[in-house]
Amino acid sequence: MKIGHLAEYLEASTVRFPDRTAVVGPVGEGLTYSELNRRSDALAAFFVERGIQQGDRVGVVLPKSVESVVAFFGIMKAGAAYVPVDAAAPAERSRRILADCKVRALITERGRLDVIPPAGDISLVLLTGETTDEPRGIGWEISRFESATRCGVPRTKPRNRRDLAYILYTSGSTGEPKGVMLTHENASSFIEWCSTVFHPSEHDRFSSHAPFHFDLSILDLYLAIKHGASVHLISEELGRNPRNLARFIGERRLTVWYSTPSILTLLLQFGNLPSHDLSHLRLILFAGEVFPVKHLRDLQRCLPAPVYYNLYGPTETNVCTFARIPERIPETRDMPYPIGPACEHCHALVLDDQGREVPAGGEGLLYISGPSVFQGYWNRPAENAAAFLIRNGKRWYNTGDIVCCHEHEGFIYRGRKDRMIKRRGYRVELGEIERALYKHPSMQEAAVAAIPRADEGLTVAAFLVLRGGGEASIIDLKSFCARHLPSYMIPDRFVFRSSLPKTSTDKTDYQRLVREFTEPSTARTNAGGVFAHET
Repeated sequence: MKIGHLAEYLEASTVRFPDRTAVVGPVGEGLTYSELNRRSDALAAFFVERGIQQGDRVGVVLPKSVESVVAFFGIMKAGAAYVPVDAAAPAERSRRILADCKVRALITERGRLDVIPPAGDISLVLLTGETTDEPRGIGWEISRFESATRCGVPRTKPRNRRDLAYILYTSGSTGEPKGVMLTHENASSFIEWCSTVFHPSEHDRFSSHAPFHFDLSILDLYLAIKHGASVHLISEELGRNPRNLARFIGERRLTVWYSTPSILTLLLQFGNLPSHDLSHLRLILFAGEVFPVKHLRDLQRCLPAPVYYNLYGPTETNVCTFARIPERIPETRDMPYPIGPACEHCHALVLDDQGREVPAGGEGLLYISGPSVFQGYWNRPAENAAAFLIRNGKRWYNTGDIVCCHEHEGFIYRGRKDRMIKRRGYRVELGEIERALYKHPSMQEAAVAAIPRADEGLTVAAFLVLRGGGEASIIDLKSFCARHLPSYMIPDRFVFRSSLPKTSTDKTDYQRLVREFTEPSTARTNAGGVFAHET
């Protein structure tokens, strides 16, 4: 039976498997399906009693935890939409996100009230933790999350598959994060497709490596819950430690792994995989960036039993194309594998610069249509108008990705049309990094470029002109960036210059910056002068 509301996945599995483990936290704490369902029911009742209404937004700023999963289902059962925010991001960025989507309530840790915007619609704050020293005199109702999930039965709320389920914030072209609005239908159409391709069962044990504000987490969580499987949450600290992560996969006997290629490469290089029992793995899924074929081939040699899939799709569509990797990658292959044909729940269209459909073998912009395509960006009508195309009676989303149409292999990814890049699986707009750099008190000019490095991904270089010329401490610059940017946005290299090159229209010449960076002899002789440092 197909389900249109994400909360119904939990409720259906609770009927079938009440005593099976649904979610296991980073340190081993777990909830059964009946416990997860009961606690999320209680949280929903708490929200409804305090006036949270259909369509309201509720922010969640928590490290990856069982409490986060309870929060998501409780929020959706109350008819609201959850807004997951990176708990490790600078408070300033979190405040901008929460203010932008006008959250009515917030769930966070004690000591993180700094993420609350100074003015807004927040009327309720739930704090995790067991201490009783509640903050006073702040102006919002402040309650304990644990108390809110221990009693109460939610009032019956009308459910519509077209209701907003969650908002995921991505990097925006203006340097500001923008909210991608996804409904229950958007998410469930993707989960239903996954069910037909990956054949999960209640015996599966899913990894949950991606943070909850990253769209890869949707498969991890809801596909597992739909089928009565268990989902094992991986903390940010563990997720960055390949040695311990490999041990975790073996000890938890995970059967389905899903992450970016960067993480799989780290596991291959530093995880000492042969020393761990990873025989339970049956699926290895990767998405978010190109997987260099030499690393994929080495991983497949090390772990030959699982079936490998390359999944592609921006946050706005979730996965919309896919390709199964051959059981043996030829030694002679040096090109990354294609992103494959469109998934059955999606339709794909490739257009050239004149809006003409591209034939097989041609190259153009990829457009996606179907029930998984998002509703639009929160409160950004101009960007929404530019993002969609009405053609053949369908609403098509312009992914901004350039692909080649291959007759037998589906689509081959060529790159981005704009300055949006994928880094460590996250979508990053270089303008947001520039915007943060300009906050530095000594910054005169800043330009950020992504430079391809042979078979190793992208190097993000920041070209800086400081007041008075000269250089700044690299340690100080890294610390400054850490206060204003998530870790995956911090540049790899800082290049100090006396000036930035300009085009004939007096714009920063990014192509020349990239050329000078990759051709040191040119850099040494140019008029601006270059001093490069690697972080």
